[in-house]
Amino acid sequence: MLQEKTFKNFRLEISDYIAVFTLDRPEVRNAIDAETWGELLSFMDYVETCDDIRAVILTGAGTRTFAAGADLKELQTRTCAEHIRTPCRAALLSIENSSRPVIAAVNGYALGGGFELMLACDLCVAATHARFGLPETGLGIMPAAGGTQRLPRIIGVRRAKEMILTGSMITAEEAVALGLASAAVPVEELLEEAKKLAAKIVKKAPVATGIAKRSINQSMYTDLATGIHTESVMCAMLLETKDAREGITAFLEKRTPEFRGR
Repeated sequence: MLQEKTFKNFRLEISDYIAVFTLDRPEVRNAIDAETWGELLSFMDYVETCDDIRAVILTGAGTRTFAAGADLKELQTRTCAEHIRTPCRAALLSIENSSRPVIAAVNGYALGGGFELMLACDLCVAATHARFGLPETGLGIMPAAGGTQRLPRIIGVRRAKEMILTGSMITAEEAVALGLASAAVPVEELLEEAKKLAAKIVKKAPVATGIAKRSINQSMYTDLATGIHTESVMCAMLLETKDAREGITAFLEKRTPEFRGR
């Protein structure tokens, strides 16, 4: 069972089809090194095989930092070849491409790679004291985990340039206003708020939510006509699933559907 799977840098809890995966490296403010990215990739690969998980919540241990970004001690000695081989980008793509919706519960600072981790998630709920930023240019480098690609697609090119080129941080309230987060709540309510959001998702048909997510993601990379055609084909495929038949039948019979993910 997935509940028995253990990790060095994360804690895992599963209940009611919701997996809470907590980054737990308080000694380095939840900085993410290559090993940690590898564990995240391994977890997301496993999620795809587990029928007990229909939604994932990613968060950080404590109330100060969601993820402080790259482990600078590791980064200081990293070669070009080592950087290309790091599992960082594969881990973030596995979140973006996962059939399970992933919610970031940002409990504090989300900086650099930590911010880019949030950007790869489907939804975000933030603690009111959370702060978001990409400070890399101040270190003589640049965002390299999708920050220059995902951020403009979410908030627009001009605002993304402002954040990246100046390295400025934004508040949780500003993140909500920009569409980066859906809500800002007191930190003691954060996980419960994220679970409420996840609970709404897991009540829906798992296959349908996964394919709808894929269709939305594709809209960012294709033209409108192609996207609409793909959407139509995906929906046609869903009509032949057992969940679609159950959902429509339950609606007509005025009862709650029992989705099996089939």
